[in-house]
Amino acid sequence: MRLRTVLIGVAILAMAFIGATLVMQVLWPAGGGGGRRPALAEVPPLPAVSRTSTIIAPTAITLGALREMLEAQAPRDLSGKRDNIASKMLSNAEIGWTVNRGPLGVAGKPDVIGVSTMLTGSLRATGQLATSAAGGLGGAIGGVLGKDLGRNVEKLAGRTLDQRTDIRGNVAVISQPQLTPAWRLEPNLTTHFSIADANMTIVGVKLNVSNEVRPLLERQVQEQVGRLQARLRNDPFLERVARREWTKLCRSLSIGAAGAGLPNLWLELRPTRAIAAQPKVDAEAVTLLIGVEAETRIVPKETKPECPFPAAIELLPQGEQGRVNIAVPIDVPFTEVNRLVEAQFAGRTFGDGNDSAFAVTVRKASVAASGDQLLISLRVNATERKSWFGLGAEANVHVWGRPVLDAKTQVLRLTDVKLDLESEGMMGAAVRAAAPYLEAAVAERTVIDLKPFAANARKSIEAAIAEFRAAGDGVRVDASVADLRVVDIAFDSTTLRIIAEADGQAKVSVTSLPK
Repeated sequence: MRLRTVLIGVAILAMAFIGATLVMQVLWPAGGGGGRRPALAEVPPLPAVSRTSTIIAPTAITLGALREMLEAQAPRDLSGKRDNIASKMLSNAEIGWTVNRGPLGVAGKPDVIGVSTMLTGSLRATGQLATSAAGGLGGAIGGVLGKDLGRNVEKLAGRTLDQRTDIRGNVAVISQPQLTPAWRLEPNLTTHFSIADANMTIVGVKLNVSNEVRPLLERQVQEQVGRLQARLRNDPFLERVARREWTKLCRSLSIGAAGAGLPNLWLELRPTRAIAAQPKVDAEAVTLLIGVEAETRIVPKETKPECPFPAAIELLPQGEQGRVNIAVPIDVPFTEVNRLVEAQFAGRTFGDGNDSAFAVTVRKASVAASGDQLLISLRVNATERKSWFGLGAEANVHVWGRPVLDAKTQVLRLTDVKLDLESEGMMGAAVRAAAPYLEAAVAERTVIDLKPFAANARKSIEAAIAEFRAAGDGVRVDASVADLRVVDIAFDSTTLRIIAEADGQAKVSVTSLPK
């Protein structure tokens, strides 16, 4: 009897299990319940994107470089002649001078550069004493001092006279430099000139060097300063440096691959605008604030952009500060996004604790774009907990969400998260029971940390701009990136685009100018 009772019980359990299985196959088919992915809205392909980047670099031209250039260009000596002021007394007379300049001194103070030097030279008067002048002078002297002395003076007729006196003075040239839109530096030179008093007596005629020679010598100095000003005004040294750096910028630079197994990407730089501020002067250098604006974009292969050099430079207020701001689009394929999302969900179980009727465990997760939303597809295993049998099955569950950038934490999150509830049968019941937990979990765990992408982009940008650091020809360019952050996102059906901006500093030092 006992054995028969046991056999009957086993048969009843077997029939119940077979019946439950048949019911489950009807109400909870394998792979059913949300297995069909909702229709996705069309997402237009991401356009080729370009952003505006700005590099403004203080360009310091040392006063030492200016002094060397001026030493090479400024004349070292001046010479000239004065009209004969004693023509009745002297014949074949020449009154001339030669002046040499000393080393140039260059000093700076706010908005003004001073260049000064000492002048040293001599004034020389030569000629012959006229016969009539000698006779008259000898007679006058003989009547006073004696005939013998008078005859001696008369004997000087036709003799050559050669007298000299020293010339000493100073020249100071003041410059208030201004940058012109035509890539030239207008020096705005003014001259201050002084000659020390010196006298010379020529056959009784007293010549004051300061009064007689100074206007003529000053005119010569002014003419030389005018020529120097014209040379500086027309010197294209600033344009040459700018053209060289412009050519360096106009290119595409390799920034590596966006993910494993993907091809290298390139950052294309296309400078479009030149900007500058008026120069500042201090005790060490003249500093010009010169910069460019460039279109930057990510391209799948190296390009050769065309970048016409601008004929004019746009002038900014003098208070503008040097800066580097580079905007970089970073394209991340959804295969990489899927990997990140699956790491957040795979193996996680959701339900209302141990008392819940169902427990839902995520096996896989993937992401797809649909309009302005993302569809998170989860492959889940739902287990029934209230019956004897603990029945379970797998199916796909779909969750909608709208991606937003959390700029403060530099992560991408989902908002407006909603579970797709078109599932039916027992799986539908399980999903509905777990819906609040699944929605909360998707909102909480669908978080993509963008900081690693930004860090990788920063390394790529730093490696790229390192190519612009150069020493040679008296010019050195230093540039660095201090910060990089994500400022915007966009996506299409295959790619998540992250827009990052890098901030940094740049400066140019000029220690030698063309002679």
